[in-house]
Order: sequence, then structure tokens, then C-alpha cells
Amino acid sequence: MKVLLYAKNQQVVSKSGVGRAMAMQKEALLKNGVEVTENPLEDYDVVHINTIFPSDYLMAKKAKKKGKKVIYHAHSTKEDFENSFIGSNLIAPFFKRWIMKCYQTGDLILTPTNYSKKLLKGYGITEPIEAISNGVDTDLFYKNVLARGDFRKKYGLKSTDKVVMAVGLYFERKGILDFVELAEQMPEYKFIWFGYTPDIQIPAKVRRAVHAKLPNLIFAGYVPKEELRCAYSSCDLFFFPSYEETEGIVVLEALSAEIPVLLRDIPVYEDWLQDGKDVYKGNNKEQFRRLIRDILEKRVPVLAWNGRERAVERDVRKQAEKLNRYYEKLVKC
Repeated sequence: MKVLLYAKNQQVVSKSGVGRAMAMQKEALLKNGVEVTENPLEDYDVVHINTIFPSDYLMAKKAKKKGKKVIYHAHSTKEDFENSFIGSNLIAPFFKRWIMKCYQTGDLILTPTNYSKKLLKGYGITEPIEAISNGVDTDLFYKNVLARGDFRKKYGLKSTDKVVMAVGLYFERKGILDFVELAEQMPEYKFIWFGYTPDIQIPAKVRRAVHAKLPNLIFAGYVPKEELRCAYSSCDLFFFPSYEETEGIVVLEALSAEIPVLLRDIPVYEDWLQDGKDVYKGNNKEQFRRLIRDILEKRVPVLAWNGRERAVERDVRKQAEKLNRYYEKLVKC
């Protein structure tokens, strides 16, 4: 069996969660002995598509005409498209119709969580849908206390500073406005946000937030995964106040790296991350402010080891094994 990972548009999404998922899929499948190609001119049994550009839709249609099996990976939903780019809410209904058109070309639709599976079924999609985590490389993302000194020196942070970090594009949906407001309200702590979106693509209120001149707030921009690994190991809290996710790859990375995690209490985490056991969850800025202080001042139990166990359950190698079973099942149909 040979799998075509259709990656024509991988560079376009390379700095997003979808791009990271695509890279992890390839690496994990190769490690599991699955024959993989990215060249659509080669022969293949199954094509696996992760993006929703017109060329991806055409690739799926072409594969179906050839009698090949198509897996469409549903990373995007209408809900997580809203409150992102300028005009995203206005075009969200059209976006929903387009992604449905794309996903329905699949013989099998994969999506990262049971929550996103429920959303897709709610759209009226009747094709088979399975939930499979994007996964995390737990051998790559782990606690490395030796990284702390160099990382903090690079960003001008003292060894005694208590540092709150987040990772994501500059989207309102990601909770960036709350992150900045809490940084302003809590000057005793340092806040650092990793990720980047050009000013021209984001609304004015988000631009104002990311250009805020606060002495305890750093916007580090996009960094490679090696530096992000150091960040998880060198900061004291991963705070991810996102309002909507299909899974949250950065959450998996943070859990794997054993940094304390504070999340917004949203449905996507309900069936796999327990509040007070694996992570802490809040619903508003008042709760976040209290929990940030409680976690950083160690007034609540440290849950990092439980979080690591949740990440191990979603290790990329385990997800690759599941993918391989889906491929084999499709080919036999």
C-alpha cells in the first residue's frame, strides 16, 4: 500500500497548526513503515488531503475518477474560522459551504476530536467521519531544564521572573485580547506570546493589542519548533485562552513538555482534559487572573505529570498506527 500525502499547499500553511499536523503525519507514517509519496504523478492507493484550497478539491476529484481512495482531513470548521482574519465573520457561511464541498469528496473524513466530529455531523455531512488526534511527538517535546538559562537570557528575562506564555496566530479567537489585558492587569508577571500574523490581515483592535507597549509583555513572533521547545521548558505557565479549537496542537505540545496548563473551558477539551486533574480551566478574565496567580504562586497542585500522560496517549506514533488501519480498511473496500 502506498499513500499520497498531497502537500502542494503545505508551505502556505506551514506556520499554522495544519502545517504542523501535515509534517507530523509524514514523519510518523514513515517511522511506522508506511510507503509515502508527495508526488501525485506517482502511483498510489490512498490520497490523504489536509488543506482546502481549490487545487486540493480538484486533486480529490481526480483521484476519485482514477478509482483511488480519498481521505480528507477536516482541520477547519466554520466555528474556528470566525473571529480570525479581517472579514472572516462575514464570509464564514460561504466558508462553511466550501469546506463541506471539499470534505464530502472523501471516502473517509478524519477530524482531530469528537467535538469537531460533532460539528461536522451537525452540518449535515453523511460521509463516514472518524476522530483522530493530530498527535504530538513526545520524544521531541519534553521538559528540558537545561534550556531555561539561555532562553531567558535571549528574551531579557531574569531567573526569578514568573513567565506566562501562549502560542498562536494573532486572532481574536485565540484569546489574544484577553492575554494582553491580563498582562496589563498583572505587572508582577511576564507575559510572552509566540506566533505572528501580518497587520494587514487582522482587525484594528487586534493590531492595537499586539502593538501595546507594556514593560511585561513580549511578542516574540514566529519561532521554529526547536525554540518553542525551549519556551515550554523555560516558562512557568502555558495560558491558552482560545475561544474555539478543533484540538489545539500547541496544547498537546505544552502538555507533553510538562508545563502547567491553563485553558478556557470550551467543549473541545471536555472528553479528554479534566479541570483540576490534567489542567486548570477558566471561563473569564476574573477566573483567569485568580488561577494565574494560584498556579504561579503554587497555591494549587501541580498537574504537569497528569498532563504529560494525556499527551502520551496522543503520541504521533499511536496516531500513525490508527491512520495505517484506516488506510488498510479503505483499500480493502
